[in-house]
Amino acid sequence: MTAINLRELWRRLVDPIDPVLFGLLAVLLVYALMVLASATNDFIGRFYSQLVNLGVALAVMRVAAQIPPQRLMHLALPVYIGGLLLLVAVALFGDVSKGARRWLNLGFARIQPSEIMKIAMPLMLAWYFQKREALLRWKDYVIAVAILAVPVLLIAKQPDLGTAILVLASGFFVIFLAGLSWKLILPVAVAGVIGIGALVAFEGEICQPEVKWPLLKDYQKHRVCTLLDPGSDPLGKGFHTIQSTIAVGSGGVLGKGWFKGTQTHLEFLPERHTDFIFAVLSEEFGLVGNAFLLILYALFIGRALMIAANAPTLFSRLLGGSISLIFFTYAFVNMGMVSGILPVVGVPLPFVSYGGTALVTLMLGVGILMSINRHRMLVQK
Repeated sequence: MTAINLRELWRRLVDPIDPVLFGLLAVLLVYALMVLASATNDFIGRFYSQLVNLGVALAVMRVAAQIPPQRLMHLALPVYIGGLLLLVAVALFGDVSKGARRWLNLGFARIQPSEIMKIAMPLMLAWYFQKREALLRWKDYVIAVAILAVPVLLIAKQPDLGTAILVLASGFFVIFLAGLSWKLILPVAVAGVIGIGALVAFEGEICQPEVKWPLLKDYQKHRVCTLLDPGSDPLGKGFHTIQSTIAVGSGGVLGKGWFKGTQTHLEFLPERHTDFIFAVLSEEFGLVGNAFLLILYALFIGRALMIAANAPTLFSRLLGGSISLIFFTYAFVNMGMVSGILPVVGVPLPFVSYGGTALVTLMLGVGILMSINRHRMLVQK
């Protein structure tokens, strides 16, 4: 009887879990813990803390996998409005830390409402387009852009450019997958390429201290200018980029070996357990280790996109597609900034960097994907 009960308990536990997606995730997490063990070698308490974070995140994933997509659709509007009100509260009453107003003190806990919008935004826009599935018009896309722009601007004003980029991307992916015309996307892309070219061409003039950039804080301007010329401030703004690119390049093909990274363990590499953990991986595991990570990400994101593509409703397809592509955005932006091809914006490496908030958010996204897949199979039965 006991054995039967245990089997039933195990069946209920694993029933909502997609075995392919979870198998790839498990390999990725084990690899991540190996890298984190080296990155936190001088403060092993962080490693054990991450194990706790991982346990909480897996529990969140399991709960999310049980929630039907229809219930998620009903939660979209209240979650979005609640997140928006919290962002306004941060702007008015939030705690200031290191020059940024990102946290809201509730008395019993401090929360970062911008993290809520990483999931609330694709939920809201997927719900919005589901409601208008029968007849989409150009003004519907304008309204969707307005729904996206309000929280993005509030987050950018905190300032938190990294989170603003992720929320912007999560919303853009929904709008794009809903059928946004390439005729509208291409002009923006061309303008972006021209703007980047102008930055490179006129870096010497526009990066002078007296030149002010519209819409950006001085420290954000310095990050871009340091990206263009890290040697202009090697012990200040350029230090992170210089040290991380040294670590990435010094790993070679096979790396220096686990726990043998000199940039890491001689403490030249800053934030090595969080935003710059990819540099640790590159130095100790080399090009082969990087390729293995990229293959894991590609397989994981590919499986996530397959789940999204096979979803039975527009809401599920848009939500699943956006979450899948957000994993790609996290990885691309983090690897780009560590490698010196993108400015440092504070985006963690997904499932690898130390930290509980981002890990829980990512695992919530994985749970939603599993929910979409599980309920698709239930409908087919």
